[in-house]
Amino acid sequence: MHFIANQYHYRRRLPHYQKFDHVLFVTFCKSLRTPFPAEARDIVLRHCIWENEKRVALHAAVVMPDHVHLLLTPLRDGTGSPYPLSHVLKLIKGVSARRINQLLGSSGPVWQEESFDHVLRSEESFEEKLEYLRQNPVRKGLAQKPEDYRWLWVNL
Repeated sequence: MHFIANQYHYRRRLPHYQKFDHVLFVTFCKSLRTPFPAEARDIVLRHCIWENEKRVALHAAVVMPDHVHLLLTPLRDGTGSPYPLSHVLKLIKGVSARRINQLLGSSGPVWQEESFDHVLRSEESFEEKLEYLRQNPVRKGLAQKPEDYRWLWVNL
């Protein structure tokens, strides 16, 4: 089932609001807070970028050791409706989880079921969220400047 424009979609306890052609700031976390190794972060970033221009216009992505931030706009499908965020995230999280489990020789959930999303309402908000995303590795002491962080991707 998919809801658009002014309708709420409840998965677990959080409402997910999707409007036509609006930018979304999305965060999803590992099921366990232990950090991903570098190779696993490579896999996650690759699968986030893979969706660019297929189901979303991906503006930026950062893969942190235990969570991911995305700044994206869902594209429209053949019927003119935006691809549901839940569908896009299921693809990214599902494929990356299988690949990470293969890499690590493990099994089971890699990601928390829930994600957190926020509909951006202005250009100012877009710039603020983009800068927040870019500076996340710097704030966490993982890089001196955003451009030095291997798992940051910005498409402007």
